[in-house]
Amino acid sequence: MGNRENKMKVEIWSDFACPFCYIGKRRFENALAKFPHRDRVQVVYRSFELDPQMPEQLPYDVYDMLSKKYGMSREQAIAGNVSLKNQAAADGLDFQFDGLVLANTFDAHRLCHFAERHGKGLEISELLYRAYFSENKTLSDHDTLADIAAEAGLNREEAIAMLAGDQFSDLVRNEEAASQDLGIRGVPFYAIDRKFSLSGAQSEEVFSQALQQAWDDRSTLDDAIV
Repeated sequence: MGNRENKMKVEIWSDFACPFCYIGKRRFENALAKFPHRDRVQVVYRSFELDPQMPEQLPYDVYDMLSKKYGMSREQAIAGNVSLKNQAAADGLDFQFDGLVLANTFDAHRLCHFAERHGKGLEISELLYRAYFSENKTLSDHDTLADIAAEAGLNREEAIAMLAGDQFSDLVRNEEAASQDLGIRGVPFYAIDRKFSLSGAQSEEVFSQALQQAWDDRSTLDDAIV
């Protein structure tokens, strides 16, 4: 079967605690919405944790975290996030950094895989980003995650039961291991048919060009086969 019959697969490694992942997500979605072959594109979100060792919740805010991590002053961290908030607003996103709850995102990734099994992967991904950056919810809290699952149209009790166990844990770890094998050191990272890749919150125009280039490459291969 030629490439024209197969969907073009876009794999996106990202973390729900990554502001650039959310910005990149919106820009990519805008580019995809205008792509003439969008119905032939399969988008799959892959798990990546910015800090796999993070406890369930940290006792300090995002500004202190940035100060500790990058050796900057708290004032510099605040100024940087104001700039990032404005950048997000230009893409229609509402970032509320002052109330951000720093938390481990491992179970949020598990929930995303649970949702994907029920055909709600894309919906739950958007809700998780919004919950973290706009609504300042705690993504390590199982009740919060179950509420988000219900908002996406999933069974809340099934979500609670899944979160109480270890279902999808191996899948999250396997995808994180795959990112290491691919040399991914930061997110967001986009792999198109595992042949073309982009990293970072690129512009909508760059995403559009990448989608078209990857599509043209598939068409050229089909022509060569025929």
